[in-house]
Amino acid sequence: MSQSKSRHEAERWWLTASDDLGAAKTLHEAGKYSHACFLSLQSSEKAMKALWFVIDHDPCVHSIQNLVMKFPKQNLFERPNDWIAHASYLDNFYIPARYPNGLPDLTPSQVYIFQDSEQAIEKQIFFWKKPVN
Repeated sequence: MSQSKSRHEAERWWLTASDDLGAAKTLHEAGKYSHACFLSLQSSEKAMKALWFVIDHDPCVHSIQNLVMKFPKQNLFERPNDWIAHASYLDNFYIPARYPNGLPDLTPSQVYIFQDSEQAIEKQIFFWKKPVN
């Protein structure tokens, strides 16, 4: 992919991540905590993928933790262990926050509470940081 196409693709991913961020906040305020958790995960994944496109690489995984750990220019991250810790937390919402059979005997709306989505939103905002350089 050319550098200009890569930058354009990065911008598209950032815009979609931003939409997910807004939706997560709206769902949190509406008491839809499992949905807010899942969209926090989605926003973070898309923000990380935007960073991949910025450096002209095409990301091909869905795990935020893998997107961080496999990022081709690790030297751009300040405190990479913080990135990994936040990614690991958010990856936990990939299945259980959206499928009724992702949790034993309960649905996501029965399990996730205010504090869960509040923390997920807080952690996803971390991915709006730009790497150093």
